[in-house]
Amino acid sequence: MIAPELRALEAALFAAEEPMTAAELAEATGIAASDALLADLAATYEGRGIELVARGGRWHFQTAPDLAHILRRTREEPRKLSRAGIETLAIVAYHEPVSRAEIEAIRGVQISKGTLDALIEAGWVRPAGRRETPGRPLTYATTREFLEHFGLSSRKDLPGIEDLRAAGLLDPIDLAMELALSPDQPQDE
Repeated sequence: MIAPELRALEAALFAAEEPMTAAELAEATGIAASDALLADLAATYEGRGIELVARGGRWHFQTAPDLAHILRRTREEPRKLSRAGIETLAIVAYHEPVSRAEIEAIRGVQISKGTLDALIEAGWVRPAGRRETPGRPLTYATTREFLEHFGLSSRKDLPGIEDLRAAGLLDPIDLAMELALSPDQPQDE
């Protein structure tokens, strides 16, 4: 059985975002962490899939060198969406199923084919059939992966205009236009 102080150090190191010194570990756990105590913990992990190592006086867990190739193959790099991608994703999410022409009408500019391709490749948007209108345009909708990635159980959980306003995410110009066009506001004659 592992000693309680080693368990506390192990937990702190596991949860740490960056390698920690013995002094930082002592401050985080309230345990007088010494290099000797940390070396004992490192011995516990010897020969396992992860190991505790010290580099430059800072301790951290790492994958055992002989197993690192496993993680390199499966590791995905996070992608950043362009502003056009974010806007297009929001339009699809709030207006689905929506065609390319409708997306462009809402955005006010044309979208490149690459924008929708990037969203489809990310697994957040999917083709949703064709409209029964002239030209039979392809429509797009969000996917289950979109909901999972953004922590939504359904599209009903998307924030509404009041939520967006409260979070400060609406452009002040949009708010001014909304107020000016509101039927409740008196119009200048």
